[in-house]
Amino acid sequence: MPPLQDNTVVILSYIGKLDNGEIFQKIDVEAPIKATLGSSELPPMVEEAVRNMTPGESTSVRVPPEEGFGPRQKILLQEIENKEFIERVKPKPGMIITLNAQKDGAEEPVPVPATIMEINGDTVLVDYNHPLAGHHLTYDVTLIAVE
Repeated sequence: MPPLQDNTVVILSYIGKLDNGEIFQKIDVEAPIKATLGSSELPPMVEEAVRNMTPGESTSVRVPPEEGFGPRQKILLQEIENKEFIERVKPKPGMIITLNAQKDGAEEPVPVPATIMEINGDTVLVDYNHPLAGHHLTYDVTLIAVE
């Protein structure tokens, strides 16, 4: 069978996992998704694998950080004064919050998610990296049907 082409609609399920086995996303076979190939709806390496699959086939795709959410960047760690949080929320390590920050050359700050890493007295260390940045990702994909 030739590879599936752009604009082909596929129905699939998948489980996204980290190397430690932690599941970060699950699209169950009982509630699959529809995706149009070539429309950037799927991670590029997953889409490439799906193009060469037939309905009913399953495969595993390992995505390195560079092809996933990129490497972790130290520049995206920032210390913010604790008083910036006191009025809105009591920060705790692991908490994900939304902060206004400069992003991708935008003139005005935009809301972006950040993870509270640690509390150091009067300062809070926040991480603007995507939570999956720096991780190898494995997608266990099943192509259910092609429309």
